[in-house]
Amino acid sequence: MTRRKPEHFHIHQLKRTYNRQTDTFTINISYETAPATPTDRTKTVAEAFGLGTDQTRRFTIYDNTTIRIRPTDIVLITGDSGSGKSALLKALKTDLANEAQDAHDIPISPNTPIIDTIGKNTQEALETLSKVGLNDAFLFLRTYNQLSDGQKHRYHIARLTETPAQFWILDEFTSTLDRDTAKTVAYNLQKHARQNHKAVIAATTHTDLKADLAPNVHIHKSYGKSVSIQYHPNAKAKQCSLTRQMRITEGTLAEYNQLRQFHYRAATSPAPRKIFILKRKNETIGAIVYSYPPPICFGRHKAWKGTIQQLQHEVSTITRVVIHPKYRSIGLGTKLVRGTLTQAGTPHVETIAVMARYNPFFEKAGMQRIAESTPNPHVTEALRQLTALGFEPALMTNSNYNEQKITEIGTEKIRNILITLSARNPAIRRRLITLSSIYPKHHEFTKKINQLNPASLAKTLKRLNFTNQTKTYLHWTNPTIAVDHCSSTPRLRLETSNPKLLPAPP
Repeated sequence: MTRRKPEHFHIHQLKRTYNRQTDTFTINISYETAPATPTDRTKTVAEAFGLGTDQTRRFTIYDNTTIRIRPTDIVLITGDSGSGKSALLKALKTDLANEAQDAHDIPISPNTPIIDTIGKNTQEALETLSKVGLNDAFLFLRTYNQLSDGQKHRYHIARLTETPAQFWILDEFTSTLDRDTAKTVAYNLQKHARQNHKAVIAATTHTDLKADLAPNVHIHKSYGKSVSIQYHPNAKAKQCSLTRQMRITEGTLAEYNQLRQFHYRAATSPAPRKIFILKRKNETIGAIVYSYPPPICFGRHKAWKGTIQQLQHEVSTITRVVIHPKYRSIGLGTKLVRGTLTQAGTPHVETIAVMARYNPFFEKAGMQRIAESTPNPHVTEALRQLTALGFEPALMTNSNYNEQKITEIGTEKIRNILITLSARNPAIRRRLITLSSIYPKHHEFTKKINQLNPASLAKTLKRLNFTNQTKTYLHWTNPTIAVDHCSSTPRLRLETSNPKLLPAPP
């Protein structure tokens, strides 16, 4: 007696070839179905439809289908569930072998802070995560299990950028995301793939990602053998489709406060001179704050000179740029800066930024990088000692992290490090804690430090970390205003013979 095959559903790879010389795949896929074991109900159905319980039926879903995919193409596979998208994706993945990396096959450490799961070191991890929009200090400390679905998709893209594989494979791409988040993720994916000269092969049931993924190859699979293939060799997404729905308007402090929680320095904000808001319909999704310039800051003397009165009239300082996390990594920071520089009301605009090291959006908007700060050696030594105790300086911008480490280590060693720093560098005292004296003495600082509880001590370490960060000074001169009347050449520096010039910082 012949034993019937036990499979209820079985895919047959009749023919599948990959020609590396022509970058073509020839795909033939069919499947067969048959009842796995006869039951009263399967017999009833078989008799009703005249099938027979041993009858096997074969269906072809790809019949000698040829697809050309270059090593740097963005491929979008669309179609209804059950039409054969995943079967095609698996066939392509098998042919590509070690040249392909499936996002679902990347090993995940679900309960480890994501900052510890990527990059060769903390600096590299910060840069990689920031590029995909995971650039909030509090996000660095979250585990994979604590991320939202949209953040997990961004994390997968970050991990894919580390793989040596030429082809990135993504099945059920953005299937669980709201459609706005899906569009930002799709735009982000193709942007990084194209920057890294990699190929993407993504399959999804959704048909609204074409503008943002900008595929060079679009495969749409219908039921049966029907499949359509469109080639767009020069396709490229210049901007995310959502940005076309956004407008910049002058805003209020109340509108900025709606987004303040998403800035890594949310607690403090200088008095605003002008505020501009990025709107999408009635939703506030971005904000930029222009403030009055401080009397002295590093780098300014290389780009501007004048009196204190001229400074207030001629220079504005960008003190905050914040984008809602849902819309990050699609160029909105650049859009906000570029779109408001000429509306600041002054011929010169400056900013001092930490994130400029990881994301050069100020320069993309037209500002010029002038100088970088040099960390104070005494502060650097204090942070080195804290690192030896177990602190990670890159994570010390988070007070919760600092308080957790203080609880583990104890307060005495940390207080001693801060007290030693005060003795070596008197100028640091007022920057770390609030004291009544304008020029506090060492014994005043020591007394206050010894009174701090772990939560207050954690905030002090956060301020210490800020003082040591490498900051970038950037400057912009309005070419339509700052023009020397004796020449048509825009002048970068405003020289003056007034003896009351602002001093250059040390």
